[in-house]
Amino acid sequence: MTDTITAIKPSVTRKTLRIAVGVLFFMAGLCFSSWASRIATIQQTMGLTDAALGAVLFSLPVGLMLSLPFSGWIITKIGSKKLLLGAILVYGICLISLGLAQNTFQLIICLVCFGFSSNAVNIAVNTQAVAAEGMYDKPIMASFHGLWSLAGFTGAGIGTVMIANRIDPFHHFILVLVILAIGVAIASRYLHNDAGALKNKEAASVSLREKLRLMVPLLTLGSIAFCSMICEGAMFDWSVIYFKKVVAAPIALQGAGFTAFMLTMAGGRFIADWFAHRFGLKRTLQVSGSLTASGLLVAIIFPYFYTAMAGFLLVGAGVSSVVPMVYSAAGRSKTMSAGVALAAVSTIGFIGFLVGPPVIGFIAGLATLRASFAFIAVMGISVVVLSTRAKL
Repeated sequence: MTDTITAIKPSVTRKTLRIAVGVLFFMAGLCFSSWASRIATIQQTMGLTDAALGAVLFSLPVGLMLSLPFSGWIITKIGSKKLLLGAILVYGICLISLGLAQNTFQLIICLVCFGFSSNAVNIAVNTQAVAAEGMYDKPIMASFHGLWSLAGFTGAGIGTVMIANRIDPFHHFILVLVILAIGVAIASRYLHNDAGALKNKEAASVSLREKLRLMVPLLTLGSIAFCSMICEGAMFDWSVIYFKKVVAAPIALQGAGFTAFMLTMAGGRFIADWFAHRFGLKRTLQVSGSLTASGLLVAIIFPYFYTAMAGFLLVGAGVSSVVPMVYSAAGRSKTMSAGVALAAVSTIGFIGFLVGPPVIGFIAGLATLRASFAFIAVMGISVVVLSTRAKL
């Protein structure tokens, strides 16, 4: 990490850089959660059925996937600072466009752009986080992701207030953009300017064969992210349904499992750095996978309200640290720039996030929802196995 540290301006201390990066993680989370909080409103306004909404929402991951090769390339040309500042402002503008969409076609186009800018922000802000972590003698990556999760609760709260006061999504999103612009204006002065360092490091790999060889160590990290993000994506999309159909929870409590999962996922990210510093990356990933698998097995074997709640709490704690730890390890790559390494690992991981929910539905259709959740438990076990065999 020496090259990263020396490239940072002397006037930018590690504390100011950490705060600046934390602010932008929070802004990115606020932007996404603001959209998520108004999906039901936009569905009702446009008169979309659940099936139609599901098809429309697929535009978001399409934009994310389209962005992956572009973000990996552009970050080596202009650096993560310029990419982050530009992408996060575009992210906010795309959020407003979602509030302006008048028909399904416009909404799909806006969602593709929203997803595209979202992933550019994700790669750039995690590259900045790697630079900040390089100035410390301990892991701090998970705390940044904890701020993203905290912003999710904040965005959901603001959305609830907006809905209660009958404020339309467009004006709601304008307020979010103003907050985002203020945060960007304050934080932009203290970010790490890595354009030259990234370009020089990437230039060291000249041949395609060499580049492919250098990607091999990242495959294990990507595979770990893949398994964990299958779990995460499935919990996002199926936890409420599990509580409704398997646990048979009352209507008012059907979202309790998802809330429990989100609480421990957010909280776990604020202690994951301490745990990783004390016990190491390998042990952290092993414990994370074990918690995920154990929590799911508890919810499957004992499908009752309180036991399922306890199981979902364990799952949230399990998945909380995997992606931050894997991103941190990828960003410390000694063979390629942090931006390119993060783009490669996030590509593999995000495929898991995309395929997880449909696979769960497929297994549930062939067997039962409990059987599909057993498949997620296997993914948790896979995290343990992969991290045990990996050279971390």
